[in-house]
Amino acid sequence: MFEIISGTVQTAQKVVLYGPEGIGKSSLAAQFPNPVFIDTEGSTKQLNVKRLPKPSSWEMLKQQAVWVKQQGPSVFGSLIIDTVDWAEMLCVEGVCAAHNKTGVEDFGYGKGYIYVAEEIGRFLNLLSDVVEAGIHVVLTAHAQIIKFEQPDEMGAYDRYQLKLGQKTGSRTAPLVKEWADIVLFINYKTFSVATDKEGKKNKAQGGARTMYTTHHPAWDAKNRHGLPDELPLEYSRIAHIFNQPAQEVTATPTQPPVTTPPVPVSPPPNNAAPAVPQTSSESGQMAGPNPSIPQSLRDLMTQYQVTESEIQMVVSVKGYYPLNTPIANYDPNFIDGVLVGAWPKVFEMVKDAREKTPF
Repeated sequence: MFEIISGTVQTAQKVVLYGPEGIGKSSLAAQFPNPVFIDTEGSTKQLNVKRLPKPSSWEMLKQQAVWVKQQGPSVFGSLIIDTVDWAEMLCVEGVCAAHNKTGVEDFGYGKGYIYVAEEIGRFLNLLSDVVEAGIHVVLTAHAQIIKFEQPDEMGAYDRYQLKLGQKTGSRTAPLVKEWADIVLFINYKTFSVATDKEGKKNKAQGGARTMYTTHHPAWDAKNRHGLPDELPLEYSRIAHIFNQPAQEVTATPTQPPVTTPPVPVSPPPNNAAPAVPQTSSESGQMAGPNPSIPQSLRDLMTQYQVTESEIQMVVSVKGYYPLNTPIANYDPNFIDGVLVGAWPKVFEMVKDAREKTPF
């Protein structure tokens, strides 16, 4: 028999913060519980926050999210991806490399945008797993202004929306908004408009940074916590949402309790991203990969502590290049589309080779 669960269930939250650049999105996100940033555009250098290395590939970004999930809420309270529109650019590059295309338009008939939307959807599912693990996920994004026309009304007006690309936005922006529990639009609120002697409007005066929490014809926003339509840009106004216990439920059995075996929890995959190794030239630890190797691959090699010779071994076994061919001489499309794009499989082959190699 089933149990009826009543009462509120407090879980980690999926949040989107978007607005014009420089409005304070990153500063607001930095106040969430025990945050760690994946800074895709390098905009947190002036903030005293924990951050992972800037991802140089879509695969690296995904593996960083997996690693944060594995650390759990006892290590990190919030994962901040700053910004999701720059993450989308990594996604586009990854999709193009995987299909050996130079640009998303090369797919033809809009197929490239469909592939990007599907990949973003899978990434959002991964972030949902992070939330299920008890870690808040916050996506910051820039805003763009579009001309919006209602089909059943006269005229048009400007509207703010997530800046997820002029063409891909129609597919990926709705996915991100639907995924989120909370979407906050942040902008300056104008207090007055100065006029000239003839009574014509001149320029806006005054203003305060404001969080808009509900839908409006001129912007997207939503929340499920009964927030006022407008709030000052102060974390204290929303802190109560993110500082609640993980779960508060009351179970009311409709039948006598039935004992059922627990559902086994699968262990983390063997190819899950390890912690980023801390290396130092003074400590004599393993030196980083050859700087002539493209950064997207070099970063993954550093993160997983894989050497150039191990990559060369795997590549030669598959017959792509002779064993002693330097990685820097590999075709860039091969590096991006095969080594980086299919990194989990490459790393699995490296581990198999390590087990077979006698010491």
